[in-house]
Amino acid sequence: MEAATETPTQSAPAAPAPPPRLRDKYLEDVVPALTKKFGYTTPMAVPRLVKVTVNMGTGEGGSIEDATTELETITGQHPNVRRARKSIAAFKLREGMPVGVSVTLRKARMWEFVDRLVTISIPRIRDFRGLNPRAFDGRGNYSLGVREQLIFPEIDYDSIDEVRGLDIAITTSAASDEEAFELLLGLGMPFAEEGRPGAVDTAAEEEEERRREEARLRAEAEQAALEQLKAENPDAYAKPEKPEEEGEEGEEGDGEAGEPSGDDSEEEDDG
Repeated sequence: MEAATETPTQSAPAAPAPPPRLRDKYLEDVVPALTKKFGYTTPMAVPRLVKVTVNMGTGEGGSIEDATTELETITGQHPNVRRARKSIAAFKLREGMPVGVSVTLRKARMWEFVDRLVTISIPRIRDFRGLNPRAFDGRGNYSLGVREQLIFPEIDYDSIDEVRGLDIAITTSAASDEEAFELLLGLGMPFAEEGRPGAVDTAAEEEEERRREEARLRAEAEQAALEQLKAENPDAYAKPEKPEEEGEEGEEGDGEAGEPSGDDSEEEDDG
């Protein structure tokens, strides 16, 4: 009787991950809007996200392993350990000591992280009043500081030993802060209304106009007070008359008469 041969069952190939929905939103909505507003002639000139860098410090006496685990849980990518470049005695820091962890996200992970940051994490910030629109660096890059890692739902509140902050730097290909602002605004970043790049700051203009008006009124009041004092006491503000100076020629003539001539002095020596 022939032995039955079992053929290994082949597992079905895993379905490819769906494309990031924020990238689809960028291609369908943000790119046409930016092209219309800034007049780009080619789609390659439209600003886009290049990378997102996330840094987390260990804190005072914190564990580098815990920071690595938390940042890896938040970003989905294993971070690199950052070490001190030189020793600083005031901070009890030695060269080569680990001080934090950092991760750089690109492509699909970058889009997914920004999507979770905008739709889930930022709304969980306590007393949130909008992101600071003045945090651009002048070259189209935006920096964001997070005080607590608890705003990310991936972190379990009972599993952390210390509250740690994060620094998030979003690098774009925009040539100016205004273009980068419109890009991030189109992606859903909730910026505050005051201080937006390219917007007219009405409050600042009104304050400047008020200061100019106060300075003008103050100068007019001082001038009116001075005129009143001059009218009440004209002698005190009258210009003193300069005394007439004697002629220079008379002084020079007196000086010449007082000096003996050279011939007379020679005759006296001979005598």
